[in-house]
Amino acid sequence: MRSDKEIYDLILGFAESDSRIRVVGMEGSRVNKNVLPDLFQDYDVSYLVTDMESFKSKPEWIDIFGDRIILQEPENSSLFPPGLGGWYSYLMLFKDGNRIDLKLIPVEDSQKYRNSDKLLKILLDKDHIFAGLPEPSDEDFHVKKPTRKNFVDCCNEFWWVSTYVAKGLARKEILYANDHINFFVRPMLLKMISWRVGIETDFSLSVGKNCKYLQKYLPEEEWSILLSTYETGDYDACWKVLFTTIDLFRINAMYVKENLGYSYNIEEDENVTAYLKGIYLSDSRDGIASNPL
Repeated sequence: MRSDKEIYDLILGFAESDSRIRVVGMEGSRVNKNVLPDLFQDYDVSYLVTDMESFKSKPEWIDIFGDRIILQEPENSSLFPPGLGGWYSYLMLFKDGNRIDLKLIPVEDSQKYRNSDKLLKILLDKDHIFAGLPEPSDEDFHVKKPTRKNFVDCCNEFWWVSTYVAKGLARKEILYANDHINFFVRPMLLKMISWRVGIETDFSLSVGKNCKYLQKYLPEEEWSILLSTYETGDYDACWKVLFTTIDLFRINAMYVKENLGYSYNIEEDENVTAYLKGIYLSDSRDGIASNPL
């Protein structure tokens, strides 16, 4: 595996030799002092250039970075709409295990780039465009204190979509039920738990993309219970997961409510819980599921 120095020398050496590249910036975990380095950290790099089309029209220029396992160009995908607003990216995983996520940005977007991310470090600035840039900070990614409306809407979404899960299980549509657990119900639980962690840490840290650092801030028992909500391989397991998720959500919502002085809609909770239990018990009488309650 090529060393950090070899990769940095390659990124910067190419930029220094090409007059179209005016600025090299780096974002992400490699400039975040709060992230422990490991072998899987990407090199999130941006080239600010004078001529975007000259790079895009001859894409073989990226071969300079090494032999690839796979390349993805998100802005050239037919499945997903471009999300960079005219910028262009090459996501490259190399045979030696290194990965470079490289963006091309028009140099005239320098100010937009500067304002796009506080977790930003300039590696090369040929024209001194970024003089005075503050030290990289991950504060934009810290858990944010929820507004009263945020809290109410999270609770409402959780309870509303829980009914879809039960409907899917009653209809024996396990993929439908699982999708609503995975994409709607559990994300609201994770949001609520993250707010609790935020309260406990004075909203001074990030729990990471996809809540990947959450384990560090939870008691071991609670972490094990949270992991159990991913065990949704059959109908019986899905029912158990649904009610376990409800218990965790309620505990964390009450903590957030009490510490922020917000109101929790207990009637919504009780009504939906009774509705879900009624559907479950109907299923159980038919011999479909054992009792997770």
